[in-house]
Amino acid sequence: MKYVATFLVLYASYLALAGFHLQELLLGAIVSVALTFILAKHVNFTLDYRFPVRLLVFVFAYIPLFVWQLVLSNVDVAGRVLRLKIPLNPGFVKISTDLKGDFAKLTLANSITLTPGTLSVDIDGSDIYIHTVDVKGKTPEENRANISEKFEKVLGVVFKWWI
Repeated sequence: MKYVATFLVLYASYLALAGFHLQELLLGAIVSVALTFILAKHVNFTLDYRFPVRLLVFVFAYIPLFVWQLVLSNVDVAGRVLRLKIPLNPGFVKISTDLKGDFAKLTLANSITLTPGTLSVDIDGSDIYIHTVDVKGKTPEENRANISEKFEKVLGVVFKWWI
């Protein structure tokens, strides 16, 4: 199953970048098969029966949430830049996450980094260290609610069984 999953990921990635012409379909299949035999021994994932449900949650719940948070963060940062006196309260915060697995934590950290005004600096166990242009919370719980809680709720569903 690991070989099938690796092939599908590689082939889908190739087609997303190259297109759907007959030559690209054939070349993509050949390249993906070759890379599957090279890379499959190094990857550690499989596709199971829950994958389609998690994929649907990711596409229809997480991506719209992420885009909305991206828009809100852009408006916030643009508003700060356009003011005569830029209101900043920069600092580092530590956020503890309940997400299990490196890929789930990586997805959360990247989502935080991609929203303007925040930058994930380090992941240490279940803690993510983030630099933000405006530290709004006074406690770790308030910081988590302001920065990552919305992302974590949906990612918890996507990665619930993925440890």
